[in-house]
Amino acid sequence: MIKPDTHLTIGSLLFEALDQIDLTGPFEVLSRIPNSTYRIYGRTAEPVRDMNGLRLTPDAALADAPQLDVLHVPGGPGQEALMQDQAVLGWIAQQAAGARSVFSVCTGALLCGAAGLLRGRHATTHWASLHLLPCFGAIPVNDRVVVDGTWVFAAGVTSGIDGALRLAAELRGEAAAQAIQLDMVYAPEPPFNSGTPETAPPAILSAARNALRDLTTRREATARRIAAQLGIKQN
Repeated sequence: MIKPDTHLTIGSLLFEALDQIDLTGPFEVLSRIPNSTYRIYGRTAEPVRDMNGLRLTPDAALADAPQLDVLHVPGGPGQEALMQDQAVLGWIAQQAAGARSVFSVCTGALLCGAAGLLRGRHATTHWASLHLLPCFGAIPVNDRVVVDGTWVFAAGVTSGIDGALRLAAELRGEAAAQAIQLDMVYAPEPPFNSGTPETAPPAILSAARNALRDLTTRREATARRIAAQLGIKQN
């Protein structure tokens, strides 16, 4: 836990076609952390749209971001377009090097991997991309939230809230995280037990895999190409 009187500068990456809940779910938690400043940074300061068309506006461009204490990297389909964007990857690497904590949600883990930051780390990501983590030297863990030192990984979408609460506890203690959870009335009771590949009905899982097949195939090709560039051997 960091001393309560130490101010924290928290920042999230924003990009075109991200999954907005990878950003806004954690925002609900991170923006409530005591004695902190939260900002959103984009490749430029121009608005973008999430994967379903929601318009989002960054506070500033990446180049104008200070050194962050906490870096939050969300995911979503738009991650694929950034996998070899050296401006974005360089920013992630630079910020991670000076941050107290790094928080990856969903396929934000693949961006961190492309930035060369996952070698030897236990990590998680969206279930459809979990098998790609070894391409970046990571050790995949099929858990909703994974903590590896000062890094926190959330498997994606709603798990970003869980990961952010875990991060809040790491930064400010469990009581502060519990107070945030209460303020958010975060006590999920999903109407169906279909939230993971292990619990979803086979027909639902099959349809979901089919819907994601093209994107997953592109992600795998990109991941293997980057693995070769990073010198990481693949089976």
